[in-house]
Amino acid sequence: MTFRAIEVLKSVDLILAEDTRTSGVLLKHYEIATPTRSYHMFNEHKTLESWVKQINQGMHLALISDAGTPGISDPGFLLSRECIKNGIEIECLPGATALIPALVNSGLPSDHFCFEGFLPVKKGRQTRIRELAEEKRTMIFYESPHRILKTLLQLRDEFGEERQASVSREISKLHEETRRGSLKDLAEHFEENAPKGEIVLVVAGAEK
Repeated sequence: MTFRAIEVLKSVDLILAEDTRTSGVLLKHYEIATPTRSYHMFNEHKTLESWVKQINQGMHLALISDAGTPGISDPGFLLSRECIKNGIEIECLPGATALIPALVNSGLPSDHFCFEGFLPVKKGRQTRIRELAEEKRTMIFYESPHRILKTLLQLRDEFGEERQASVSREISKLHEETRRGSLKDLAEHFEENAPKGEIVLVVAGAEK
């Protein structure tokens, strides 16, 4: 959290938060008393027009997510796009986002990379994995702890078991951990050790 972010969150009229309970812990820590309202993937479509209207009427809003950066695999894109369409100025304050530290920690090439976010859960998942098998850039994925083993196994089968990768979890938190190795080794490890927390998977690109 930067000093500037604290100042902005204290000065706006309202904070839109992905989960007001989660964000409330952080806001309380920094003595930020600005009112909050929920803004998440289940209500962003139906509340979008209302928030844009209120901004046009002079309200100053800030948007925060539970972790990382709004709009990056988190709610925020729809609101920023709609504001731009309506000539409303938006400003992004740099803050924590998991994909860049995970890439640096992986030890894999970082000069060219692609961010895939979350793979499709069902429809199109295997097709997308197959398409990425020939991707030559380092690939970055977000994954949930209960799906990481399935993902590693699917990537191993499609990319080859010796493809190098790393799994980072709980980045910037107390129990931060990065494990590196082949897709085969990582799958075997997580078969024996169920992970917890936010996970970023970084996978080497295909050899050129």
